Amino acid sequence: MADILKTISPVDGRVYCERPLGGAAEMERALAAAASAAAGWRATPLERRQALLLAAVEALVADSAAAAEELTWQMGRPIGQAPGELRGFEERARYMIGAAPAALADIRPPEKAGFDRWIRREALGVVFVVAPWNYPFLTSVNAVIPALAAGNTVILKHSHQTPLVAERYARAMQAAGLPDGVFQHIHLSHADTERMIRDPRVAFVCFTGSVAGGAAVQQALAGRFVGAGLELGGKDPAYVRADADLDQAVETLVDGAFFNSGQSCCGIERIYVAAPVYDRFVEAAVTLTRQYRLGDPTAADTNLGPMVRTAAADFVRAQTAEALAQGARALIDPATFAADRAGSPYLAPQVLVDVDHSMRVMSEETFGPVVGIMKVAGDAEALRLMNDSRYGLTAAIFSRDAEAAARIGLELETGTVFLNRCDYLDPALAWTGVKDSGRGCTLSVVGYEHLTRPKSFHFRLPA
Repeated sequence: MADILKTISPVDGRVYCERPLGGAAEMERALAAAASAAAGWRATPLERRQALLLAAVEALVADSAAAAEELTWQMGRPIGQAPGELRGFEERARYMIGAAPAALADIRPPEKAGFDRWIRREALGVVFVVAPWNYPFLTSVNAVIPALAAGNTVILKHSHQTPLVAERYARAMQAAGLPDGVFQHIHLSHADTERMIRDPRVAFVCFTGSVAGGAAVQQALAGRFVGAGLELGGKDPAYVRADADLDQAVETLVDGAFFNSGQSCCGIERIYVAAPVYDRFVEAAVTLTRQYRLGDPTAADTNLGPMVRTAAADFVRAQTAEALAQGARALIDPATFAADRAGSPYLAPQVLVDVDHSMRVMSEETFGPVVGIMKVAGDAEALRLMNDSRYGLTAAIFSRDAEAAARIGLELETGTVFLNRCDYLDPALAWTGVKDSGRGCTLSVVGYEHLTRPKSFHFRLPA
């Protein structure tokens, strides 16, 4: 009897859906179909691939309301915020489809008499995409759509928390008329996921998840000369300079810390504030945090839902308690949030001060609705503290001085530098990380480089 995947909804703790996990036979069928379809799909004209993918995007977003409701039940995001993920999915998908001709165009060096020379971007083959639950459409679209547009076939394995997202992809691709085997999804155990990664027919792996998960992917690929794109964790910082628009900084950073219950790899987890504006910033941040409404995410007025599971909330509770024992001060009383309950995934937002980098809450990824705030003397101290991390995904600066922000940004060890915004992916820009935040790149024309291989043509022309 097949093992069963059970998705436990954080909303009420019930089993929301069940699916049989694929085994060796299902894996073999998927891999054989993907490998068989690869040559034909690669040879399909780019314009035709674009048209089919645009039709698939339209088919998926046509049922956005139902997809958003499923998101709320699967991973707990408030129903008022869930539709935004479908809008983001469509924006990224359309951008990457539109960017394909420029990204995949031949590269021609300067002319050389008697020769014709060019570099072509060639599809890799079968791309295996392993996607997470926290932004299940937005993380998967970064890999699925450009991989297909580039001429690869794709097998998607989604998180056990959000299996219905993979099924929506499959229905949309089928409705659009993609050839058999070009896109497939499969529900797998962790052990079988590693077996799939090791299969010689898999030419590239796109993984989004934890640092530990990225290490497991690397280990599974050991001895094989194929690549992996790894989008891993973050402990993303923000710096509020003395010249910042304070109201805008507070509103943006509080949202950046607590949106999606803080369960974002590029969410704000630590804030450094210039001494002259520190007290005002903290007071305003606390005032705004107290206005959050924690509760049932299916209710229209809720703007802070449960974390994905009780164990995740308990991890955050323990990290916070440890910081308090080390001298941090909590500025939010959880008792003022009626829905906050120990032993449940419902967790009140928290603002901590008197923190330092000896505390895990300022050095280890929290992935929950907690943010630490430190006072700094100026740019030099802020830069040192922002770089004092094993992670390097994004960093945000709040200032009216764009030139100063650019100078600081040049020294930041991070994949993206923001000015006066945070927690956002622009599909026109490369999405990448340094250090333990991962390797490789998605989005923008640069993202196509990792989903293709260059092939050079060097022709001596007949006399």
